[in-house]
Amino acid sequence: MTSSSLPERAERRCHHLLNPFHSAHYFSPDLGRELGAVGVEHPSAAYFAVRAAAMGPVGPGVVTATFFNFRHELVARHVPAVWETASPAVVLAARERVVDATLRRLLGEEVIGSKEVAEAAELALRATEACVRTARPLYAAHADLPVPERPHLALWHAATLLREHRGDGHLTVLLGAGLDPVEALVSHTATGKGMSPKWMLGTRGWTRADWEAARGRLQERGLVDGEGELTQAGVALREEIETATDRLDRAPYEHLGAAGVERLTELLGGIVPTMLGAGAFPEGMIGKK
Repeated sequence: MTSSSLPERAERRCHHLLNPFHSAHYFSPDLGRELGAVGVEHPSAAYFAVRAAAMGPVGPGVVTATFFNFRHELVARHVPAVWETASPAVVLAARERVVDATLRRLLGEEVIGSKEVAEAAELALRATEACVRTARPLYAAHADLPVPERPHLALWHAATLLREHRGDGHLTVLLGAGLDPVEALVSHTATGKGMSPKWMLGTRGWTRADWEAARGRLQERGLVDGEGELTQAGVALREEIETATDRLDRAPYEHLGAAGVERLTELLGGIVPTMLGAGAFPEGMIGKK
C-alpha cells in the first residue's frame, strides 16, 4: 500500500465539497436559459453538450464511454445532433456564462469577490498541477481549456479538473469491481448517498426494468438483499470502491500538502453550504426512494 502524508480520507472530504461546487450549474435555471439562447433546448442535450464540449464535436460513443452511466440510446438521441445546433466553442462560452450567473445568484457578490474565494482558487489550481492526463479523457479535455481570470470562475475551473480527474479514475475502479453502469447506480443509491431511483430513471435513460434487472444481478452476487438494501458484502464493496478511488486520486492532494488540503476544505466548507442553502440542488434528489 502506498504511504500518504495526508490524513485518512482527506482527498475524499475535499472532493465532497468540490463536486457540488462544480456540479451546481447542471441544475441551474441559467443552464436552460443560456443553452436555449444558442438553440439547445432539451435538458439532456444541454447537459451532454456542456460536459462534453471540451472534447470537441464528439459522437455518441465517446459521450457514452466517458459519462459511463447514461443509456447509449439516450445519448445518441442528442449527440452528435447538438453540435449542428451549437458548436463546442459556442457551448463552452455559454457554459461560462451559466457558471458565472449561477455562482453569483447562489453566493452573492460579496462572497464572489471575497479573498476566501480567491485563496480557494489558488489552492485548487495548485492541486491540479499534479493531475495526470493518462487514461483520464474528461479531465484531459478540460485541462486543455484556459484558466478563467476571475477568481470565482478559476475556482470553478479547478474544481472541474479535480472532479473529472477523480471521476475518470472512479470509472476504472467500477469496471475493476465488475459493476456495469446500472449496477453502479443501483449500488450507489443503496448507500443512501446517491441520487434516488426516480431521479436516475428520469435523467439517465434507463427503464424500471433495467433497474430491477441490475438489482437482481447484484442480489445474485450477494451485494444487496431482497429489499435492495446493501448486504455486509455490498457495504464492503462500496467502501473498497471509494478507497481505491481515493488512491487513484491522491496525487493532486499530496502535491497540495496536508495543510493546503485542510485549508482548501475549510474554505469550501464556508462556501458550499451557502450554495446548498440557496437551493443549488432540487429537493428529493438524493435518497433511496
